[in-house]
Amino acid sequence: QMQLVESGGGSVQAGGSLRLSCVVSRYTHSSYCMAWFRQAPGQEREDVATIHTGSGRSYYSDSVKGRFTMSLDDAANTLYLEMNNLRPEDTAMYYCAADHTISCRGLMPSAWFGSWGQGTQVTVSS
Repeated sequence: QMQLVESGGGSVQAGGSLRLSCVVSRYTHSSYCMAWFRQAPGQEREDVATIHTGSGRSYYSDSVKGRFTMSLDDAANTLYLEMNNLRPEDTAMYYCAADHTISCRGLMPSAWFGSWGQGTQVTVSS
């Protein structure tokens, strides 16, 4: 089964930056829909950025658009999320997710993704 391992989380002050990484292994299909989700305590897991690895087409939630950038390094089998101008409301556990069966057109519910990483914590202080 596909494995996803996130890293790069940490604690920063508002206005700071972090880069999350998601290393992918044991993949069996040529393309996937991949996404970064986040979940704050007491809140639902939300899709903040999605990319189709075949087309490169990406989507961002309004809350992160213009501040977060997702990129894919095929050679390193790694998905990145560059997060700039971080805000306290960005504080959450961030998860990488993937699935090869969904159409990957926009932001999607977490239930649609079959493979998940363990998450990495991002804490932004004011």
